[in-house]
Parts: sequence; structure tokens; C-alpha cells
Amino acid sequence: MATKKKAATKKPAKKAAAKRKPNAAFMKPMTPSAALGAVIGTKAMPRTEVTKKIWDYIKKNKLQDSKNRRNINADEKLKDVFGGKKQVSMFEMTKLVSKHLK
Repeated sequence: MATKKKAATKKPAKKAAAKRKPNAAFMKPMTPSAALGAVIGTKAMPRTEVTKKIWDYIKKNKLQDSKNRRNINADEKLKDVFGGKKQVSMFEMTKLVSKHLK
């Protein structure tokens, strides 16, 4: 009684994780308002770069709340961007910053 070996069926290899196309809306240069320009500069840049520069500013000036790291404590420049609020959550921050982009 001979046993037949089952032929190993190979699935065709998938293409190496198809590269995602960046969303054009995120890459479109946006012009910051005067208040936001005081924090990140007045040059037009994509939303992704705006967010990166704001976080650089927050970390450089140690504005992240020490107890609840999701909150950002505003200094004088950021208070203008945050609509006069002393403290905002990082999720609320993106909403407030988008109002300052054209």
C-alpha cells in the first residue's frame, strides 16, 4: 500500500505591500493664519507638516501636561490658536488648528 504525498499547493505571492498613495488633501499646502504663523512660521505647508511643527513647538517648550499627557497647556502664542483656552486635549487641538488654515 503506497501512500501518496499531497502536492504542496502554493498560493501566488502577494505583491510586497502595495504602496499607499498619499491623500492629496493632506499634501495640499495650506496657509497658516497670523496667530498660527507665530508658532510654526508663515510659509504655506501641508497639514501633516503643520501638525509636526506644532508638536515640535509643544515638546520644545514643555507644554504637554505632566499628569495627563493628552492635554496641552497653552502659552501666550498657543492661546491665540486655541481660542483663548488655557488647556486643550490633543484631539481638540487638531480641530482648533484647522480653523487657522486656509
